Amino acid sequence: MALSWWPVAVVGFVCLAAAVALAVLPSLDREIRELRPLANTSRLTRLPEYARVARRRTLSVVATVALLLILFTAATLASARPSGWWSSRSGDTPHDIMLCVGQPATDPTTATFLSHFAAQAGTYGTQRIGLTSPNRRVIPLTRDYSYAAETLTDIAEVGRADGDSELSSAQRTAASFAPAVSYLDYAPSVADLLALCITGFPSFDAPSAHRRSLIYLGPGELRAPGETRAALFDDQQVTDMATEAGIQVNLLASSPGGGLRDITEATGGQYVSLDAGDTGMIRALDRIRDNPPDPTAPSDTVAAWYGDSPNVPLSVAAVASLLLALALVVLRR
Repeated sequence: MALSWWPVAVVGFVCLAAAVALAVLPSLDREIRELRPLANTSRLTRLPEYARVARRRTLSVVATVALLLILFTAATLASARPSGWWSSRSGDTPHDIMLCVGQPATDPTTATFLSHFAAQAGTYGTQRIGLTSPNRRVIPLTRDYSYAAETLTDIAEVGRADGDSELSSAQRTAASFAPAVSYLDYAPSVADLLALCITGFPSFDAPSAHRRSLIYLGPGELRAPGETRAALFDDQQVTDMATEAGIQVNLLASSPGGGLRDITEATGGQYVSLDAGDTGMIRALDRIRDNPPDPTAPSDTVAAWYGDSPNVPLSVAAVASLLLALALVVLRR
């Protein structure tokens, strides 16, 4: 087990050593006092009752100090971010999911889409989830599911809010997830947005041991009719990028247009025309979830990745805290 923030552990143990030294070593300026002699002390200390009390007190002190040391050590190690290698069989292969939104944040369809994945994030284990707007990487691929769910929920609330309702600061920040940007010689296309989403996958120019899914929500065409300004990518270039990176592209089109269906067919994804409202979208997302991309590794291959592994120190700290609380209750009785 390696420590990502090992200086934290060093500082913690130095403080622990200093505290133990202050408690154990006698003070240099302590006055030597003469204890008042007591009669019959030897007879008292030989009593069985006294021996039991003294033994119980010694054991309780030793147990309390030991539990406190274990608790402090575990908490210090957990604070230093212990890291290690994780592994899983191909059936549990890590799955990277990039949400690609070309629909306005104020659209109720966007709210339904993001709310669905905000709820799904709480069930993830080996997945990473990200969010890309037409001109921003709103959420880089992450396993911080609470952060992802909170951000997705904030943006979804923007789509559900009335025009006169007051938004929170987080929702106001989320409302700007796709600020308007105008260019003199460029007009974005759906292919450009898909290419931006593809580049959100780590090492997007090569296959990965992770499953990779891209889910697009938006119109089939972002460019206005008669637009003469150039775009950066075309459908074939996006198809080649997705195929080379092993990305399954799924498209939820709020309006027809472009060659989006060809992209999904070439990458093993699904093309869905949103004609049945929210119910149709949820059904489509369920079908996409039930049809994940095939793992790139053989069935008997173990996928491995390096990440935080605080399970052991946190478990030890929890058990030590429970035992310490029970010990204090017993001592009071």
